[in-house]
Amino acid sequence: MTAASYTPLWCKSNGSFLEGASHPEELVEQAAYFGLQALALTDRDGVYGMVRAHQKAKECGVRLLVGAQVTIESPQAPSTLVLISQDQSGYAHLCRLLTIGRRRKPKGESLVTWDEICRHAAGLLALWGGDASLLAREPEPDAVAGPLREAFGDRLYAMITRHRRASEVTEEARLRARAARYGLPLVAAVEVLYHHPARRALQDVMTSIRHGVTVQAAGRRLKPNAEHALLAREAFAELFKDAPDAAARTNDIAARCEFSLDQLRYRYPEERVPGGMTSSNWLRQIAYEGARKRYGGDPPAAVAEQIDKELRLIEELDYGGYFLTMHEIVEFCRERGILCQGRGSAANSAVCYALGVTAVDPMRIELLFERFLSKERNEPPDIDLDVMHERREEVIQHIYDKYGRDHAAMVANVVRYQPRSAVRDVGKALGISETALDRLAKLLSHHGGLNEDALQHAGLDPKAPLARRLAQLAGEILHAPRHLSIHPGGFLLGHQPVHDIVPIENASMPGRTVIQWDKDDVEAVGLFKIDILGLGALTQLDLCFRLLEQHRGIRLSMASIPEGDAATYEMISRGETVGVFQIESRAQMAMLPRLRPKTYYDLVIQISIVRPGPIAGDMVHPYLRRRNGEEEETYPHECLRPVLEKTKGVPLFQEQVMRIAIAAADYTPGEADQLRRDMAAWRRSGRLERHRERLISRMTAKGIHPEFAERVFQQICGFGEYGFPESHAASFALISYAAAYLRRHYPAEFTCALLNAQPMGFYSIATIVEDAKRQGVEVRPVDALRSDWDCTLEEIAVPSGRGGRLEQRFAVRMGLRFVKEVGEAGVRRMIAAREQAAFTSLEDAARRSALNERTLAVMAEAGAFDSLGLSRRSALWDAPAVAREARLPLPFSALSPLSSLGPEFQTLTDAEAIAWDHRASSHSARGHPLAELRPFLSARGIPDARTVQTLPAGARVRYAGLVICRQRPQTASGVTFMTLEDETGFVNLVIWDRVFQSFSILVRTAYWLGVTGTIQAQDGVVHVVAKRFWIPKGVEAPEHLKSRDFH
Repeated sequence: MTAASYTPLWCKSNGSFLEGASHPEELVEQAAYFGLQALALTDRDGVYGMVRAHQKAKECGVRLLVGAQVTIESPQAPSTLVLISQDQSGYAHLCRLLTIGRRRKPKGESLVTWDEICRHAAGLLALWGGDASLLAREPEPDAVAGPLREAFGDRLYAMITRHRRASEVTEEARLRARAARYGLPLVAAVEVLYHHPARRALQDVMTSIRHGVTVQAAGRRLKPNAEHALLAREAFAELFKDAPDAAARTNDIAARCEFSLDQLRYRYPEERVPGGMTSSNWLRQIAYEGARKRYGGDPPAAVAEQIDKELRLIEELDYGGYFLTMHEIVEFCRERGILCQGRGSAANSAVCYALGVTAVDPMRIELLFERFLSKERNEPPDIDLDVMHERREEVIQHIYDKYGRDHAAMVANVVRYQPRSAVRDVGKALGISETALDRLAKLLSHHGGLNEDALQHAGLDPKAPLARRLAQLAGEILHAPRHLSIHPGGFLLGHQPVHDIVPIENASMPGRTVIQWDKDDVEAVGLFKIDILGLGALTQLDLCFRLLEQHRGIRLSMASIPEGDAATYEMISRGETVGVFQIESRAQMAMLPRLRPKTYYDLVIQISIVRPGPIAGDMVHPYLRRRNGEEEETYPHECLRPVLEKTKGVPLFQEQVMRIAIAAADYTPGEADQLRRDMAAWRRSGRLERHRERLISRMTAKGIHPEFAERVFQQICGFGEYGFPESHAASFALISYAAAYLRRHYPAEFTCALLNAQPMGFYSIATIVEDAKRQGVEVRPVDALRSDWDCTLEEIAVPSGRGGRLEQRFAVRMGLRFVKEVGEAGVRRMIAAREQAAFTSLEDAARRSALNERTLAVMAEAGAFDSLGLSRRSALWDAPAVAREARLPLPFSALSPLSSLGPEFQTLTDAEAIAWDHRASSHSARGHPLAELRPFLSARGIPDARTVQTLPAGARVRYAGLVICRQRPQTASGVTFMTLEDETGFVNLVIWDRVFQSFSILVRTAYWLGVTGTIQAQDGVVHVVAKRFWIPKGVEAPEHLKSRDFH
């Protein structure tokens, strides 16, 4: 006889952050496998995993009950209560309760009071029980029971829980007696912490991580057995065979709960508009006013028609308020001089362009509006606004001030375990030494697994039980939530309080609040999100514009930079783009001499072509051959010529794939957008496959060759995970060109701005400094008499060669911000003191600036006191005594220079000075670490980078340099790319998987590296195809260097 079904009412997923050991989807799938009709997800103090569970439940035909286990302030220790939403009102009350508890406590904690529980009881069912509840433990909960019964009425249950522990017998007897006294019906439950008993070991590890102890020392914090798994119907019936009514009541409770996340009703906030106008009328007015400004009068008929078409659709979908919000934020930024620019699919919209939200004219380059908004799609538009990263907080606080904390909160980013963090946290819980874990983590890529070689090189025996346990548990914890962070800029705004839709909690950053859902969750339930994203490139441009005005009297802006500058495009085509947004990576630099951009639209293509979508679809080489006249420009069908003409008959953009579906497979624009969305979700949902037959059959029916149709579908799959829309590239290309123009014509200002905008971009400070020197920019070292906190410009008078006139040029003085452990406050004091009178000695600087011993020491090590006539060793020797003297009142301090009492020190060699620079400030303005080693390397037949670039294809070469970046992309068929640098430039390496595996430890960890390989040269681009790696012998490795790795 089949056991009766039941409903698990107390299930915690890994959305309880290091308590539950299964994903929400796993719990739902297991419930479906057991034939259960419903399941309640009740994570600790949150609904973090609810949307994922909701989506999986709909897919599996399981009804999801929405609840949470709340933590309540109680005598002796906090207690718990499980709450489940009956209806939408109950869900809103639950979210408000969780918001109160989370906002009251620091990040990661929550606590509500019994009074707050009672005041928010409407629409909620309460399950009172479990070993942390007052109902099951001492003392008597009479003071709480009365108010609870009054607030919840017949929606309050006593929950008997069983996990085959001896102590539960006493606790259950006590709970039953109290339930009878208070008149509470019994309901049966198991505290579910994982979907299968095999996850018990992981749950132990998670508990240990949460409490910051090893598993061995965790003691009673760990569950004593594996009886916290989701039970099959038969197992649950057997466990509660003496309490059949309590077991059956689980289904009665499920029947009382009607709420689903599908019932959420969301309204975007109303924007203030002039009296007598609606949002739609006001949007129409300011859109046409903006269009007239954009076009210097009435817009062209085609533009006006497109704007009208978009406005009618916006009004029909009631999205006017959203566009008004973005317009208001952009106006706020412009009024305050905050550089900003919209990007993403919004650049497809003529209305966004007219409103000043985006900077790309979509009509000029024929962008597809339906990529941004269509009637058929069941999701709101998505406008991303990039703002200067150093002033983004001003914009964020403006949004909070305008809408209020109840109506605005930032979207979460759930930080999940990746291989390195998994190994570190799991290994620490297992008691493995941090030294071994640090070595092991450095050997792992961001998406790779843990193998025997890595364990062995970290000093762990791969065959030992402990190492095997580490490998297993680190694999199991992958992608589980570790902690909650903030989305780079996503905001959820609501007409009704946001905390009625999703709980809000404190972020770790002061002044920020964050919801409990991430961007995927927000989109899945149809909520509007605005994105305010910090972009370092905009900060860099703004700083450069300010330097030009300050030092040259030149007023430039994004809009006034001359278009089509030939010298700029020549520089870009040579691949000289360090510090240039979007085209500075080694892959972009390698492509630039082959594509040789000459126009703005060439830059759009350049930005898009070095992406996995075109690469996976095998579209890159055909495009380059056609561009260079090596292959005929053909079209698989004449109907595709208008779609593909601007890319030589080769589809490169996401929008082109949509247009192909419309033109060649008779998709409607809405269906094409559905294709785009299925592209974005294809790997996790498998929905893309349903388009294959329709696309290919419809294309071949029009006479398009099946091979081309299949290639288009494969490209769609490539775009699915890594697609880059044309609108995105078009927005970025404007910034790229502006940065490139400044680099070409004002290299000193460009370099100074780039350094002051750090951290950002692809390269380290040392690489930026060396590249600037190769451009002819003089970079001067930090100096206590001249350096500010930021880098500054110092004028150089240089003969121009024209009648003896002097040309205005500038050197870059490095800022003290780059000296490690030096704080801004101390530097500001030093600058203020220096402005009163120049420093005369180290003692004078220390006394008047109140600099402490450590600051004096690191500044001495960096050479900041060289201009005072002190050697670095002398300054470093004097620092402790000088700091002590500086703290004494002036009459008691030594008045004569202390340095005269110190020993005589040998002057640093050039190589030592460079090494000291790198140790103190991660760069050297005095020289490259390898310049001093060049005679040694040349004597052994090792050329410099400039020479390597001149070698013929197929030549064998031995080269040695500093590793500045490593890349091992998932889409590169096991190929690793590495860039080495010396004093003359870069050498790019291609490392095939076989070579990588043979030398993986060196390739992953070395920063000073030799390589033997063969030259690969094509279209002026030179790579070394690596055959083997080695560490140069007979010379001391440069110290304190580190690469930037992008896995």
